[in-house]
Formats: sequence, C-alpha cells, structure tokens
Amino acid sequence: MKTIIIDPGHGGSDPGAAYKGNEEKTFNLLTALKVREYLIDKYEVRILMTRSENKTMPLTERSNFANSTNADFYLSIHHNAGGGTGFESYTFNGSVPAATLTYQTVIHNGFINEIKKKYPVIDRGKKRADFHVLRETKMPSLLVEILFIDNDKDVSLLNNTGFRNDTAMLIAEGVAKALSLPEKKESPGGQLYKVIAGSFTDRKNAEDRAALLKQKSYDAFITTVVISGKTYYRVQAGAFTDKANAEKLAAELNRKKIEAFILTEGTGNGPSPSPSPAPPEKDVTILGESLLKPHQLNEFVKIINPGAPLLGDYYIKYGKDYGIRGDIAFGQAIHETNYFRFTGQVKPEQNNFAGLGTTGPGVDGASFKSPEEGVLAHIQHLYAYASKEKLPPSHPLVDPRFSLVSRGSADYWTKLNGKWAVPGTTYGQSILSVYSRNLDHALAEMEIQKKNIQERLDLLK
Repeated sequence: MKTIIIDPGHGGSDPGAAYKGNEEKTFNLLTALKVREYLIDKYEVRILMTRSENKTMPLTERSNFANSTNADFYLSIHHNAGGGTGFESYTFNGSVPAATLTYQTVIHNGFINEIKKKYPVIDRGKKRADFHVLRETKMPSLLVEILFIDNDKDVSLLNNTGFRNDTAMLIAEGVAKALSLPEKKESPGGQLYKVIAGSFTDRKNAEDRAALLKQKSYDAFITTVVISGKTYYRVQAGAFTDKANAEKLAAELNRKKIEAFILTEGTGNGPSPSPSPAPPEKDVTILGESLLKPHQLNEFVKIINPGAPLLGDYYIKYGKDYGIRGDIAFGQAIHETNYFRFTGQVKPEQNNFAGLGTTGPGVDGASFKSPEEGVLAHIQHLYAYASKEKLPPSHPLVDPRFSLVSRGSADYWTKLNGKWAVPGTTYGQSILSVYSRNLDHALAEMEIQKKNIQERLDLLK
C-alpha cells in the first residue's frame, strides 16, 4: 500500500496570505482534509498529515517528518497571493526523482481540464521553484497554489463550498491516477478490518500510545467502547476492506514491539466474526429534531461522491413529519449505499437508500418509484423501530416491511444493531460515526461563513 503525505501549508501563528479576514492557512487545511477524506474513502492508501489542526509547524519539521516515513508522494496545498488569479503547481527546480514531473503533469492537467468546465479558473501553468518542502523532501513532491486569496473573484470561489469540494475531489483523483492507487473493493461479507494498536482502561495510556504511533509516522486515533459496563480506550492505527493490508500493518507494528491485533467488523452487508461492543456511554435517540440543514447534508456527501442525488430536503422534511432525526437517517443512507455509489447488492434505480428487504445474497430488496418515496419508506421504517404510536396520517404507508418490525424495539441508533443489520454488531455506531463527520464538516463551513459575516460587519462600521 502506498503512503501519501498531505501538507496543509502554514498554520497556527503563521496565517500565510491574508485578505479581508480570509486566511490562507484555513483554506489550506479545509482543502487538505477533504482531499484526505476522499482518498481514504475510495482508495487503498495510507495518508499522513503534517498537520490536521490549526497549529504552527516549521518547514524543517515538515520535511523531516516526511523523510522519516518512507512515503511515496508529498503533496503541499497552498493558496496564492500577490495580485494574480488562477491555479498553478510547482516541483523543485533542481534534480528530482523521475516520477515527479510525470505526477505533476497528471495532477495539474487533470485538475485544470475538469475545473474549467464548471468555473472560470485560469491555468497559470506547471512551474518549478526552490521551495523548502520541494527541495528537502526525498520523495516525489508537488506544491499546488489554488487561486489567489487577495483576488476578489478568486476568494469568492474559495468561499463557495461547492468549488472547494470539487477542487478537493479533482486533486484527489489526480493523485490517485498519478500513483495508480487501487480502488477499495467490497470485502467478502462487507467486512472492515481495523488494526488496533492497544486497548486501555486508562485514557492517558491510550493517548501515550497514540502519540508514540504518530512519532513513528502512523496516523492513529482513539475510540471508546463500553464492554460489560467497563470503558476501554482503543488506539486504532488503520482500517481496511482488504484483510491482507490489515495483516501487513499489524505485523509491521508487532515487529516494532507495538502490540497490535485485527478487529473485524461487519458493515451491514454480511456476517462479522467480531465480538459485539456495548453501546457507547453517550447514545443518541432515533426520535428527535435534526440539527443539520438540507444543504449541509448534500454538501457533505458530495465531497466523496459529486454525483450523489440531492436528498437532503427529503430527509429533513420527512424526518420532521415523523419526529425522526432526519440528518442521522441521512448518515444511515450514506452507510448503506457507500455514499450513494451503490457498491453492494441494491442498485441505484431501486431508490432504496436503506437496504429495505435486502435480507441475504440474491435478495435485491424493495424498489420505490422515486427517490422521494424511497426516503419516505426509510423514515417510516425507522419510525416503526423507534415508536409504538400509529403512523401520522399525513403520508401513505410505502414501507413494505413496516408490519414486520417489532414496534418500539429500538429507541436508540445503536439498538438497531442486530435488527436492521444482522449481526451488525457495530451498525448503529457506524451510522453515528458518519453523522459525526457531517457535523465536523458543517462546523468548518460555518467558521468560514462567520469570518465572511464579520468582514461585512467591519465594512459597515
């Protein structure tokens, strides 16, 4: 598996270019995180970040980190300034690995050829320069400058969520094409293989282990589970649909005296041999109000799948009508359909966004005459699980499996485990994980909007 380092330029006390309240470091990080999310969701690849938050990181620290990882490619993401307009890319102007210029051509041309079909972006060309992160990194490296932060027309595009999503997707696709990254394949039984590098009852020990892994260039994070009333803090170092990749990483960690094991979890499409973790300490009810708005749902899913249907309005509308958290139901649909790419048994033309009736191999499940009806059926099925009350009379019953549900048997999302998906031992947790990422994305977008509003207020004072 190839390793790619994504470097969001500047950060912390170094804002980079700044103009009318917009700071380059923020755009760099937002774009880098979206590129990362797109790559790890669609391709078999290991992604390392020089920074994933707003922190100061000297150039030497970035290049030293990169050179310690044996990475295959280094991508530095920046936004330009100086009175110009458009997109440009850079490689080092000295001796470079043979693949460097090829990678630049594939990524640069792929981006420009597609982005110009939708936005007025000028191609400033493929260039070479003596930038530190290009000169001092040992692997093929590329620095991109995405528009000019001090150009009003450019910054208007940069503050457009759709443009940023398209930019991240095109850069990610260019990287994948340049490095010939293999797409993730549906694993047998829909299983996910997680590499766990430690499980602790003391969170401090888990934090120490995660810090150690990051020092050794592994992208680790902590998850919390409760088993038999006891809280455990697991340090996850990777997750794969290909078991061989998980086994390779676990063996690599064990060779470095870091005890690691593989936890196999089902994704709702087949059996899973893993033990069932208890619900998290804090759970979320299925009944309740949505926090997110339709556009926030649509924008989130289009980061991964630009061709996804725009279903946000339906999920919020019918969720409200039935008292269901429609924004979390949308996360369930993402989980069931793989971001509406329908890589499992259900096909797009069925308008079945929740796997209704897909009870086993060869069983295609229910079909609905329109996307709206498919969403309504999904919400009604959730209502059957979450409530014992009669269906509201405002809409006809379109869920063909409503009567098969034990009414009121799942008031929390994690109580769908073993019911909606069998055995589906972490089914509800997976839905809430998608929802959490959607909330994070919405918060990041709101931060940019807040800055824009403050800028307008400052102009009026």
